[in-house]
Amino acid sequence: MKPYISLWLLLAIALAAVVGMELVACPIEIFGVELQKSTFVDVLSTEPAATCNLPVEATTLPDEPMPEATKPIEPDTMPKSILFIGDSMLEGLSPRLAAYAKHNGHRLNSVIWYSSTTEVWGECDKLAGFVKKFHPDYVVVCLGANELFVRDIITKRAHYVDNILNQIDTIPYVWIGPPNWKKDTGINQLIASKTKPGTFFLSDGMHFDRAKDGAHPTRRSAELWMDSVASWVTLHSAHPIKLAKPAPGTARATSVTVLQPKK
Repeated sequence: MKPYISLWLLLAIALAAVVGMELVACPIEIFGVELQKSTFVDVLSTEPAATCNLPVEATTLPDEPMPEATKPIEPDTMPKSILFIGDSMLEGLSPRLAAYAKHNGHRLNSVIWYSSTTEVWGECDKLAGFVKKFHPDYVVVCLGANELFVRDIITKRAHYVDNILNQIDTIPYVWIGPPNWKKDTGINQLIASKTKPGTFFLSDGMHFDRAKDGAHPTRRSAELWMDSVASWVTLHSAHPIKLAKPAPGTARATSVTVLQPKK
């Protein structure tokens, strides 16, 4: 019986050697003879074998944390007193903004200064006077359409834009850029550089149906322009307020002050 035990023991050792050889990729030699791999262990494991004589490099994750998603600012839902000042573009914009004000519980006071520019508003303190008169919680400016082709405008008009913004002071505001019908000489760049992030609405590049003068948007196009501004204010501006979209059409502002061109 003992010879059989020895024989079975020898066979068990040989089988263990073969299986062990299959579990690694490195060749094994016994008494100078290299044992060849068989194929039956491949059925038992699908893990790739390690490469002989090569170190296994550890895989590391980047140290930088994933950037957090920017949380949108929730619109201020309280009723606002809105002061809207600017040039003749207000003829088309103001009635539509008045519809938004009525629909959302705001009060709108508009001041249209015909043919006005940043220079006209910036060389006087009329804006400060209207701020004192109407006590606005929010200011909307639309200026620049009469300055599309002023040469060296950034140098000539920068201090006027500064004065306008200084008169607004700490009141939340939005500046609506002009509806370019031709390439300007820098008015949009000037306003964008002076206003705070999230306060300048760039109108240049939008499509407008124009009135006969080729400059002013038609009334309907101006209404759509104001719709775009209102959507941007609630979704992307630095100071979003409640401006749920009303039914198509216009309304009357609480008051409209008209100033004649400066001579």
